[in-house]
Amino acid sequence: MGESGWPGGELIAAAQGGDVDSIAALVAGAHPHIQRFAYSLCATMEDAEDAAQEALIILYRKVGMLRASGALASWMFRIVRNECLRRARMRYRMPLQDNISAASAEDEVLRRWEAGRVAAAVAALPADQRSVLIMRDIQGYSGRMVADALGLSTAAMKSRLHRARAAVQQALRAADDVVGGQDER
Repeated sequence: MGESGWPGGELIAAAQGGDVDSIAALVAGAHPHIQRFAYSLCATMEDAEDAAQEALIILYRKVGMLRASGALASWMFRIVRNECLRRARMRYRMPLQDNISAASAEDEVLRRWEAGRVAAAVAALPADQRSVLIMRDIQGYSGRMVADALGLSTAAMKSRLHRARAAVQQALRAADDVVGGQDER
């Protein structure tokens, strides 16, 4: 495994070549990272578990399509993010269950809505900023690890992270202005 804990390039290359044992080891090695990301992004634990499972299935089936071994983490993050967003959209369309109290149902909807807003703001970032933000703020990797994993200097990583955070904050403020109306000047 590499410094960041993700499976190393040799294992990924062997898995891409179709070696069944390497594919199994790759899935097992990536599982904790994928699961941690899903728990941090999905609205519910159930959705997180399902999203992580879906990402592992895709990894197992399509590892041969991965273009570069260094792109494994960002590929998996993108799959999990898309699956969490898909599941959040499905939940918004489902009627609330009768056995949930109005207050807890309202809290849950607001929590999901906020998670969806943040996920959409992160998804709208340019890929270079999104990767840095996800690895640093969501996954909790150190600045040095993020910079090394993405082939950046620490200063470049910090600059991208600052721009990504500012863009997410701006997107959330803009959404608040639209929802709250701009009459409160």
